[in-house]
Amino acid sequence: MKKPSWVIDKERARRAAAAETLWLFGLHAVRDALCNPARARLRLVVTRNAADKLAEAIAESGMEPEIADPRKFPVPLDPGSVHQGAALEVKPLDWGKFEDLCEPGQGAPRLVLLDRVTDPHNVGAILRSSEVFGARAVIAPHHHSAPETGALAKTASGALERQAYVRVRNLADSMEVLRDMGYVLIGLDGDGEGDLAEAAAAFADRPLALVLGAEGPGLRDRTRKTCDQIVRIPAAGAFGSLNVSNAAAVALYATRKQDQG
Repeated sequence: MKKPSWVIDKERARRAAAAETLWLFGLHAVRDALCNPARARLRLVVTRNAADKLAEAIAESGMEPEIADPRKFPVPLDPGSVHQGAALEVKPLDWGKFEDLCEPGQGAPRLVLLDRVTDPHNVGAILRSSEVFGARAVIAPHHHSAPETGALAKTASGALERQAYVRVRNLADSMEVLRDMGYVLIGLDGDGEGDLAEAAAAFADRPLALVLGAEGPGLRDRTRKTCDQIVRIPAAGAFGSLNVSNAAAVALYATRKQDQG
C-alpha cells in the first residue's frame, strides 16, 4: 500500500532534522557546549591558543580537537563571525515535549514567548536574561523565528546550553495550552492599557507567560487576542522605547519575585 504524501513528507522532514548540524563558535559558546552532556558533538576545530584556553573543557568532553592555522580557519562560518579560534559542530538540542517542559509543578514559573522575533542576536540576549532571572523556557514558533545558530549561541554567551529554547508549530495554539495548564498570558506592547508592575503584583502567585512581539510589527492579531492582558513598560520620556531583548529583561526582572519553581 502506497504511503500518503503527508506521511512521506513527515518522514522526510524527520530525516532532515536528524541530519541537521550547526557550528557553534566563540570561546564561551564552545566551552559551554563541550561541558554540556546533553549536547551531541561532532567536530571540534581550534587554534593552538584557543586549545590552551579550552583545555579543561576539551578534556572533560573527551573530544580530539583539530588544531587549525588561525589564518586558514577551515570551518564554514560567515566571514564576519568572530570565532576567537574555536568552532564546534553539533546537533541541535532536544528539550523534550513542550507540555512536559512547561508543566507548572510547584511554585509559579515564568515563560518568555516570542512572536516573530527573527534576529538571532535578540533571541540570544533574551536567552541570557532568561537564565539570569530564572525563566523556565523561551518559546517561539517554528516559522518566523530565529533558529538555533552559531550567532545566536555566541550572543547567548553559553546560556543556550542551559536555558530551554523551544519552537512550537503554532504560538497562539500553544498559548491556549498554557492557559489550560494554569498560566496567565501577559502581552507586552507600548500601547498596553495595563502596567507591567501592577500585573506582576496581581499575578505573583500564578504561572506567568510573558509574550513579546518583534520590533516594529509587534504582536500579531491572534497572539494579542489570545493574551489575558496587554501591558506596557512605562517610559520616563514621551518617546522612550526598548528593543525586544531589553523589554524581555525588564519584564523578567519586574516579575522575578513570583518565580518559585
